[in-house]
Amino acid sequence: MDNQHRPLQNRVTPFGDIVAIMQRGLFTGNRGIIHDPATKSLLRRRWSSKAWLICVCDYRGRRRDVMAGRSWTELFFLDEAVALAAGHRPCFFCRREAALGFRAAWADGSSPPSAGELDAALHAQRQSGGRKRIHPLPLPITDLPDGTVVVAADAAFTVASGHCFPWTEAGYRAPEAHVDAEGMLTPPSTFHALRAGYRPVLHPDIASFLAGLPS
Repeated sequence: MDNQHRPLQNRVTPFGDIVAIMQRGLFTGNRGIIHDPATKSLLRRRWSSKAWLICVCDYRGRRRDVMAGRSWTELFFLDEAVALAAGHRPCFFCRREAALGFRAAWADGSSPPSAGELDAALHAQRQSGGRKRIHPLPLPITDLPDGTVVVAADAAFTVASGHCFPWTEAGYRAPEAHVDAEGMLTPPSTFHALRAGYRPVLHPDIASFLAGLPS
């Protein structure tokens, strides 16, 4: 593959890594400015802001030349479950309704936190020693809310309707029958929001797989 058609290093995995793969995503987002626009390559740092956002790819017809400027570094996620697992949260600007719903579910009847408070809490839950934090599994897999992402044997699985869908560079695969999860990639605060009723946007492949399962 020549350099002109080589994918940029801007796809985010459920582990929070930023990789160069061909995968198309439903959402974009950012962690601040972490690239060199002259080379369209990442700098050594993987975030410059604690506000890790999930944004829409199409906002009022605006178009951006990816990694061309110094406003923010465009990152891409297969779906919202992957973005949430990586430690991002909905943007209050381009996804205001989703962001308000996420904040309300996070608060779960308490006083809603500010955006800064959301970011501070998520930042503490994202990494430990420079590595993605794996959190204890709070419930059996069949009881986890849709959009929770678990880890087993170094692979990530998005839970939907009690089934575990493997995330791969090519997208989701059909659910696996038995997944011995070692923990949860989704931050605990985000998991609480999912359990309280926030419904993330899942890739349509998951619905297609679910429709083909025996009832």
